[in-house]
Amino acid sequence: MAEAQNIPAGSTTAGAIAVAAESTVATRMSAPPSFDVADFPVPHGREEEWRFTPLARLRGLHDGTAVADGAIKAQIDAPEGVTIESVDRDDARIGKAGTPVDRIAAQAFSSFAKATVVTVPKEAVLTEPVRLSLHGEGGTTFGHTVFDVQAFAEAVIVIDHTGDAVRAANVDFLVGDGAKLTVVSVQDWDDTAVHCSQHNTLIGRDASFKSVVVTFGGDVVRIHPRITYAGPGGEAELFGLYFTDAGQHQEHRLLVNHVAPHCKSHVVYKGALQGQDAHAVWIGDVLIEKTAEGTDTYEMNRNLVLTDGARVDSVPNLEIETGEIVGAGHASATGRFDDEQLFYLQARGIPADEARRLVVRGFFAELVQQIGVPDIEERLLTKIETELQGSV
Repeated sequence: MAEAQNIPAGSTTAGAIAVAAESTVATRMSAPPSFDVADFPVPHGREEEWRFTPLARLRGLHDGTAVADGAIKAQIDAPEGVTIESVDRDDARIGKAGTPVDRIAAQAFSSFAKATVVTVPKEAVLTEPVRLSLHGEGGTTFGHTVFDVQAFAEAVIVIDHTGDAVRAANVDFLVGDGAKLTVVSVQDWDDTAVHCSQHNTLIGRDASFKSVVVTFGGDVVRIHPRITYAGPGGEAELFGLYFTDAGQHQEHRLLVNHVAPHCKSHVVYKGALQGQDAHAVWIGDVLIEKTAEGTDTYEMNRNLVLTDGARVDSVPNLEIETGEIVGAGHASATGRFDDEQLFYLQARGIPADEARRLVVRGFFAELVQQIGVPDIEERLLTKIETELQGSV
């Protein structure tokens, strides 16, 4: 399936719930959420949301100089009953899950020609994943994709990024009341690629959403998952795995906005870094608003530094506006190998290099198991092993 490219146009209006939710969380950003790129100043790197990002390596995505001159090969494989549409930006589903919160997301919204909408119908239970494969063939592209999983449906979606590209995109997930959705987003770009994407999820009443973000490739990758709840009883699990090599910048900025009562969220991101100037950034924001009584939330980020010269910036933030909650907490830890674990393995006859590999594989194992798609799990385990050959 070919993907249409850059034709600037006007804006649209988000759903009332998403707008209400984002009006509060916008206070952390340098500009309010907007579909219009003109509403965002060009960042200089001093803004909170840009202070860790190497702007000079974004290839013009942040300042308007990037021109849609590239190509991306897009293919969607979906089980029977799933519908795939190419729609204009005035479609009511576009922007319903959330509004762009930075200039690149707004640029992506202002620059796509057609959006792709993938719909899982009400009460459908898919036995095979929906697979969206995006392979960059050079140059700059923009895109917008909506996955509409309707009430009481169950689905797994795999989004796979490969090849070389400068890519800015928005991805929306609409999770209907009582629905269950698992999303696996794999960033396995070539080392020269630049990828910035805002993932917006609107979770319906008593619905469940699980996201697994896996980042290996790319020169600069910046993923911005954002969660809000359309009704009580919603649950969100956000897992992430990243392996940052020499010179790579991988940035994951999460926001879970609890606006409805009796909802849950659980966040676990883990990363390993190796090589000179490998840089990983993890920002985890959780906001519990006054209306969100009975919230239960926890977020954790752990990083394993394998070599000298690597850098991690990990910033968990938790803001609570009501005392009527079940629980809330956050944690962040960055360190090297656990010497006691290595000693334990070596004392049982395991060579040092193999012992170190076992420690790293164990570090990532719980997240790989969350994927639930065997061929993707096997591919990622192979990728981790390949990465480890360079450091341990």
